[in-house]
Amino acid sequence: MRFILKLLLFLLCCSALLGTAFYIYTKEQLNAAVELQQPQLFTVKKGQAAGQVLNQLQIRGVVNNPLFFKVLFRLRPQLAKFKAGTYELLPNMSRQGVLDLLVSGKEKQFTISLVEGLRWRDWLIQLKNQPNLLFDQDTENTIAALESDLPSQSLEGWLLPDTYHYAMGTNASVIILMAHKHLLTVLDEAWQNRALDVPYQSSFEGLIMASIIEKETGVADERPRIAGVFVNRLNQRMRLQTDPTVIYGIGDSFDGDIKRKDLTTPTPYNTYVIKGLPPTAIAMASQLAIQAAFQPMATDELYFVAKGDGSHQFSLSLQEHNQAVRQYQLKKNN
Repeated sequence: MRFILKLLLFLLCCSALLGTAFYIYTKEQLNAAVELQQPQLFTVKKGQAAGQVLNQLQIRGVVNNPLFFKVLFRLRPQLAKFKAGTYELLPNMSRQGVLDLLVSGKEKQFTISLVEGLRWRDWLIQLKNQPNLLFDQDTENTIAALESDLPSQSLEGWLLPDTYHYAMGTNASVIILMAHKHLLTVLDEAWQNRALDVPYQSSFEGLIMASIIEKETGVADERPRIAGVFVNRLNQRMRLQTDPTVIYGIGDSFDGDIKRKDLTTPTPYNTYVIKGLPPTAIAMASQLAIQAAFQPMATDELYFVAKGDGSHQFSLSLQEHNQAVRQYQLKKNN
């Protein structure tokens, strides 16, 4: 009987020692830093078994004893509940950190910056060429469905410029729908809070104006003032006479230089010829340009001309404007 008790005690001691040794070894293995020289992308495929993930991690040098981790995963299965996705592994991450990341589902986020002032076709090229973003027939179908519901029958102006985040393999339609939703939110708020004297029959007309403002100036502080000039011209039934609309109407044949004949050639977008606004937006307008279109500066000015430094000279009368044109055009030509 005494022998049996001693044997049991010995086995218990051995078990405790083995347990302690395993605990220490486990802690060392999990706390050890991965041997990566630079950030790496690591993809867990949908339905991939934990053993397959371990093999990939071994190839990357993240783990050096896959058998140990297979045992560990049986004892602590929560460590192996990997979620499908693409993750970024960083140098000096611990192995525990890597496992936690793969379980968390916090995928590597990529970004795409869609810039104000560009046209829809420019954005379309950028979306098609964006790394890790999927552009396929489903994307084309989404675009067609959106355009069919818009008064312009085009996405021109209907997406909000911003930086958008996405995971690898995201369909481009997700970005498009997100940008469109954000635009509608901003546009609706601007329409609800519009100044009483803006001559727009709908928020769409205000969006068209915002796109013109966006193309006219890159100086943020000038946007409300330029909006004030254009609103004054519309209210007085004057033509807008803005070069960006002429350029948009010329299309691909524009060579970078507006000629006198361009100002007199009729197109739906030539605001030197047509009265009022063009039929659609001419670019993607920023939130600041949209706000300016619906909350223009109160001014009596009717004219402005580019100074050549990105800013403009504003005038109350045609006489003042002609003088400013001579001054700044002469400087430009010299």
